[in-house]
Amino acid sequence: MNTMRLPWPELAVLLPALGSIWVRFRRDPSIARRDALTIGVLTLLAALGAWADFRAYGPRGSASGLLTVDDLNAPLLPLGALLYLMTVLATLRTKYLEFSIARTLASESMLLAIFAASTSWGVVAMMALSVVPRAFELLGERRAGRVYLIHMGVFIALMVAGEAGVSREAGPSGQPLWAILCLTLAMLVRGGAVPLHCWMTDLFEHATFGTALLFVTPLTAAFGVARLVLPIAPAWDLRIISTMSLFTAIYASGMALVQRDARRFFCYLFLSGSSLVLVGMETATPIGLTGSLSLWLSASLSLAAFGLVLRCVEARVGRIGLTGFLGLYEQVPTLAGLFLLTGLASVGFPGTAGFFGLEMIVQAAVESMPAVGPLVAIVSALNGLAVTHAYFRIFAGRAEPSSIDLRIRPAERVAVLVTTALVIGGGLFPQPGIEGRYEAARRLLAARGGEGPSRDGAGPGERSGPPASHPRSAGLK
Repeated sequence: MNTMRLPWPELAVLLPALGSIWVRFRRDPSIARRDALTIGVLTLLAALGAWADFRAYGPRGSASGLLTVDDLNAPLLPLGALLYLMTVLATLRTKYLEFSIARTLASESMLLAIFAASTSWGVVAMMALSVVPRAFELLGERRAGRVYLIHMGVFIALMVAGEAGVSREAGPSGQPLWAILCLTLAMLVRGGAVPLHCWMTDLFEHATFGTALLFVTPLTAAFGVARLVLPIAPAWDLRIISTMSLFTAIYASGMALVQRDARRFFCYLFLSGSSLVLVGMETATPIGLTGSLSLWLSASLSLAAFGLVLRCVEARVGRIGLTGFLGLYEQVPTLAGLFLLTGLASVGFPGTAGFFGLEMIVQAAVESMPAVGPLVAIVSALNGLAVTHAYFRIFAGRAEPSSIDLRIRPAERVAVLVTTALVIGGGLFPQPGIEGRYEAARRLLAARGGEGPSRDGAGPGERSGPPASHPRSAGLK
């Protein structure tokens, strides 16, 4: 495999890993945050460099052979780096003691290693290792981490057993039943599918908001499905994933409406929105898979931005209850506007990037399961109602007098506006992103051994890329 002109993926993985060691010895939290932001910017530039190199020269592995950049993970590397950078940027001084910057950088390195891993066992190893920093936080701060540890232990055991039992050289019809089921259950546990979701609500309840946000918003479970399950899963297995994901989306959207705590509300809203990403994968068609991959990017960005706004409000008033009207609009009008904007974007409101992903998922899924379209529309409507309900509970009502300046800080404003601008920009100019995700969908279908669309077949924007046998296609070893 040819080496890249510059080791972009290796730089993206190593920079936060080395930065984690560096900031651990910085005694002043302000200096540690400044250094972490510098490292985060460099990591984002390296991730963007890997994406640009891919766009210019096609998929190629790193010099070490352990990492690769292809159609699927090329935009995911800068996405992960951006989420971590914006979260650190939006962290106030009051959160320095409980939000470990060193652990955050180590987690970022692991996430980028998951996305860039060139082999299936590399993905398995890094996904297993990525659960460790959160476990240290829960145990080190004497928080209740038993539920998280049990579920992640089951996830790792099932994933390792399933990967050991499958054969990557064989097609979907030649895989052991038990191994496929182990991999499928592992990804459902990691994604928080009902009834295996209680670890996620427990994580948001006991971990710091920033830590929980960064663990779930990159949608690592969706990456595990795309890399480990989709290439070898028979049709019935994909139907199981889609059905459980759709049930999770419906259940979580209803639960988000009745929550009395803002963190649990966000957790259920996230579960509902992220579960729809897996619904389109069941179709195993270019349009459905394109919709899933597009929704993946938009959901990660919009839910992360929404979570950051909620975290900013929580940093000012403490844990937020949704049982009464807090009346915060007059004190933080900017946060109120951003809350509504990012919240509606996270449910696929027209004009945002998520709207087009949902439309493609519905279009593809209706052909195989006609009931899916109305159910997805119901889920989106319930999520929109949940966001509106939370908005009025937090920002409407009579304001309580406060002597503390609650206005949004410049760093917080930048963090939220950057992610929001990407979501709105993707909604106003969707074609480039959809075309890139369409090519990734073609490669994933080619990896399943199925036939992708012909060069003359119609695709998004009537543009069709090279055939699946083209040397630019890349897959896991």
